[in-house]
Amino acid sequence: MGAHFAHELPWGAELVDGGARFRLWAPAQANVSLVVADTDQAIPMQAAGGGWFELTTDAVDVGRGYGFDLADGRFVPDPAARAQMGDVHGFSRLTDPRAYDWRHPDWTGRLWEEAVLYELHTGAFSDDGTFDGVAGDLDRLAEIGITAIELLPVAQFSGNRGWGYDGVLLYAPHVAYGGPEGLKRLVDAAHERGLMILLDVVYNHFGPDGNYLPLYAPDFFHPERHTPWGGAIAFDRKPVRDFFIHNALYWLEEFRFDGLRFDAIDYIRDDSEEPILAEMAREVRARFPDRHIHLTVEDDDNSTRLLDFDADNRPRLFTAEWNDDWHHAMHALLTGEDAGYYQDYADAPAKRLADTMALGFGYQGEPSPFRGGRKRGDPSAHLPPTAFIDFLQNHDQVGNRAHGDRITTLVAPQAVEAALTLLMLSPHIPLLFMGDEYAEERPFLFFTDFTGTLAEAVRQGRNQEFRNNKMFTEAFTQNRVPDPNAAETFAASTLAPRTSARTDFLKRLIAARFAYVVPRLAGIGGHAGKVEAIDGPAFAVSWRLGDGDALALAANLGGSPAALPLALGAPFFAYPDGAGSALARGDLPPWSAVASLSGQE
Repeated sequence: MGAHFAHELPWGAELVDGGARFRLWAPAQANVSLVVADTDQAIPMQAAGGGWFELTTDAVDVGRGYGFDLADGRFVPDPAARAQMGDVHGFSRLTDPRAYDWRHPDWTGRLWEEAVLYELHTGAFSDDGTFDGVAGDLDRLAEIGITAIELLPVAQFSGNRGWGYDGVLLYAPHVAYGGPEGLKRLVDAAHERGLMILLDVVYNHFGPDGNYLPLYAPDFFHPERHTPWGGAIAFDRKPVRDFFIHNALYWLEEFRFDGLRFDAIDYIRDDSEEPILAEMAREVRARFPDRHIHLTVEDDDNSTRLLDFDADNRPRLFTAEWNDDWHHAMHALLTGEDAGYYQDYADAPAKRLADTMALGFGYQGEPSPFRGGRKRGDPSAHLPPTAFIDFLQNHDQVGNRAHGDRITTLVAPQAVEAALTLLMLSPHIPLLFMGDEYAEERPFLFFTDFTGTLAEAVRQGRNQEFRNNKMFTEAFTQNRVPDPNAAETFAASTLAPRTSARTDFLKRLIAARFAYVVPRLAGIGGHAGKVEAIDGPAFAVSWRLGDGDALALAANLGGSPAALPLALGAPFFAYPDGAGSALARGDLPPWSAVASLSGQE
């Protein structure tokens, strides 16, 4: 017999004795009514003070649709609905969160040092584009050695195709993917295979279609504080703060996720005495003391303010941060690209890559040419290497190119495999993007499912993004940027899995990581890394690991042999074959990487 989990929400609908309790914060409304789908019922709700309206009734059965009529008769869905009947403009669906019978209720997660992350988009990953489609392919990923699935946002957005970053109903898993029931089956299936599963959440804005909050709760926003999406979210107001804190707790408790990835937190502005993200992380740590919960962030500012660890290296708040600097330096080195943000790395890409490997961030307060000389980043060498998540590509770095080019179509396979060796065998946490495991060449494009004037505005805006980027000038001038709203743009982005030599190569890399690196990560502290040597595209970095051993990675990411006279310990992995022997002679062949340990028993 399984177990049942539910998180009690301050917003939305909750099953109670006598039916269901409905709550809506609508401070701009004089009255609000509960509307029951497929009936003529519009039941007045009671004002409960502070802008809240409440109603407990048995008029809505589990599975039936409901919503709210505002004072002027306009209909809105529940902003905290656990599910929708259909699209974001229609009825919400009353669910019983305790109905799912969990098959693995005792799962408590895995250590962060064991994470080999795999980022995927639910709709583009499988043929049917659903949670069940993802679950059906977990055995393949687990067999490769993946230990953690990271889902792009799944909260309901307008239409059926989209990256997920335009969500407007942040508690409702998208109906097109299989709704809450399908998502719980996926999480359960992941845990059955020993896989962690994390969810990407977006707390910096709502999407442009289907967000009705301004109609009845304009105080949800600060219109005087501007963001790329309009007025900033008013995290200093308690109903707003509760909405987001409970959203994080909801995914972790009711859906049993092992962690969350917080999108673009540099756009989350909060002047409260305790910033919203710190309070959120503190609440999570207090709520789940007996589970391994991993909270990660994306932060273009390279801030370290949320990364704080106790004497046993346990995170007090957040666990790790995406390391864009590693990607950007690696990409600039492999491709020679120097437009856009790559200009910040083009002067000395190998040095900048080595610095990120040894010290964490590449920018730790230095001026960024791409940002007009603005200083970027905090010092990060004091953090453990496991506080940084590196990637050769991800949804942004592929999808934000005009044609969604993957690295596999831009450089030679040998260059990719040398880079993958560094990614997988450093003490940082590695992340793969779906398709990396077999060298997928199909693009991952930016796609949406908007209609009317919004669709045209998105299409034109997407084209304009590349107006001043010299890499994509031709695509802009010839109007060849794929239309985000075209069904074929989405279709072109779906995976076409195949058997590949790359799969076997990654399996060997991950096996080496677990044999030689992961067992030595426990207790690894800050100031562990050091750049040992650098000469053109060749360099070596070492780390003092948690058990006192020294791990070293030496690489030549250029097309010609390179001299690198160093003694770096006993090699345990070399790419290509023979690179370890070459390094012992003081040189490295083109596109090569060698991992070694010293201090072994």
